[in-house]
Amino acid sequence: MNAANRTLLGGGGVDGAIHRAAGPELLEECKILGGCPTGEAKITKGYRLPAKWVIHTVGPVWRGGEKGEKELLASCYQKSLALAKEHSAKTIAFPAISTGAYGYPPERAAKLAVSGVERFLEANELPEKVILVCFDEEACRALRAALAGKNQ
Repeated sequence: MNAANRTLLGGGGVDGAIHRAAGPELLEECKILGGCPTGEAKITKGYRLPAKWVIHTVGPVWRGGEKGEKELLASCYQKSLALAKEHSAKTIAFPAISTGAYGYPPERAAKLAVSGVERFLEANELPEKVILVCFDEEACRALRAALAGKNQ
């Protein structure tokens, strides 16, 4: 899972790391996709990664929460999970979409991620396993809190 920018041509953070690890073939495939709108997702081969596919999604930039950010972020998870299912992916790993350079509050993002993934998995057999990945301690605290809230 790649938290991409709208061009899909690489960048910093997760996006840059995925592009470097996958090799130049990923960039070449991304060039023909024509970018990706915020809230949408596209899929490419994994190339040199230990993954068959890379699903790229573009999260919203946080602008205070009144510009449709919640709906766009929820759409990132739903569209990505739907692509994983369509391509028979058994496992998908999500970074904390939009919480880095795009400034989405980690607590709000974690709640959306957990609830969106849970709803999708209740209605679908694939993917079988969803991994929510933390980049730093703040993201891990937010994710743990969101998961604990589901157990109450």
